[in-house]
Amino acid sequence: MKKYIYSLLIVTALGSVKPALAQKAAYETIVDGVKVIVQPSGNDIVEIQTVLRGGVANYPADKMGIESMAMQALSECGTLKHDKNSFKDALDRVNASVYGYAGKDYSVIAMSCVKPDFDAVWPLYNEAITIPKFDTTEFARIKQDAITNLRARESQPDASIEKMAVKVAFAGRDYAKDPNGTSEILSKLTAAETKAYYNSILTRSRMVIVVVADLDRATIEARVKTMLDGIKKGTPVEIKNSFFRVYNNSFNAEAKDLATNYVEGITSGPTLDAPDFYAFTMAMRVFYDRHFLDIRTNNGLSYAPQVSFSQGSLSFTRIKVSTTMPNKYIRVFDKLVDSTKKHGFTPAELADMKVTYLTGFYYKNETNAAQASSIVANEVLHGDWKRSLNFMTDIKKVTLQDMNNAFNKYIGNIVWVYQGDPKKVDPLLYKNGTLNNDNPVSN
Repeated sequence: MKKYIYSLLIVTALGSVKPALAQKAAYETIVDGVKVIVQPSGNDIVEIQTVLRGGVANYPADKMGIESMAMQALSECGTLKHDKNSFKDALDRVNASVYGYAGKDYSVIAMSCVKPDFDAVWPLYNEAITIPKFDTTEFARIKQDAITNLRARESQPDASIEKMAVKVAFAGRDYAKDPNGTSEILSKLTAAETKAYYNSILTRSRMVIVVVADLDRATIEARVKTMLDGIKKGTPVEIKNSFFRVYNNSFNAEAKDLATNYVEGITSGPTLDAPDFYAFTMAMRVFYDRHFLDIRTNNGLSYAPQVSFSQGSLSFTRIKVSTTMPNKYIRVFDKLVDSTKKHGFTPAELADMKVTYLTGFYYKNETNAAQASSIVANEVLHGDWKRSLNFMTDIKKVTLQDMNNAFNKYIGNIVWVYQGDPKKVDPLLYKNGTLNNDNPVSN
């Protein structure tokens, strides 16, 4: 009881604190049709992130990885004014960075420097975006590095089971595509083809620019306008949220000679605009703790059992374990889900998680880069960047009933995949649930 009261006191205190990432009022402005969101930082760090919407929807499955390679090439292959070495040397002299990366729903081209070096770094950032060279020799180098990294990752069981789960669960959907591609696809990509692709998606209609820095508005607008002058308008791109529903439990196995067996399940989650989005977010964080306690501590079935809610234009829930006893795991898991649905979560769990979630969010967002990334995600996916600053109100509104209802609504049938010894697992337990919950749990 004391713990519950203490947690409520902390939540109340948090409600009276102005978020650390909003020292001065953030604002938005439109420059040549592109939304520019500015969050004054209160420090001497300049973080700028330019977003290109679309992600995996931009390219067919046989070109997976092309956008990721394009993002890497912007800073690794030089520009029309600087070769790769002189570009890197110029950044190194002021300890600044320019880099790009690709995701499921959008790509980001970022720069980071200290304020006194902004005038030196901005031209390099501008060049990387507007006049990248895609040098064939350097492109071949980064392509080989990407292939090596992919093959190394594919040899890791955790990465392998995740890739299999996504491929099976989202078959026929854009989300089945891996932004990093495959070694086979990357090996066929050319610098010219990748450059042409990049030029096709570099449009003002796809762009959002986020600035987290103490720069005056006139400076920001003037620099952005100069960058946009050579970029075509293009056709507007809208990221549409889609709901993922699993109608029947399923089980797909792949025999592998591993030290242990890997199990992953994927099921539903609310869309980003669903009214129970935050309630489900809180529910899954509490369920992660319950799952960890039951699977590892109480039953010793897995060293690092995981439960997560993946949020994007297609949101979903992921459950993953490595275990020598996959049959016993699914029995324990089913009982845990049934118990949670029957008895619900507790007031103490909700109060504690509100504290943990809010304090963790603000701790994580102490850096300018994290603040910019949060604003980007909320603007591109939720259509409202201000959620990154004002979401505390929504978290505080979540009730115990909201959380219980959300868990019961979305946690149901599951797409299960398995890699390991096929003799160790009974597929029926995963397809049909525990056959007899009254029996002692055994493998």
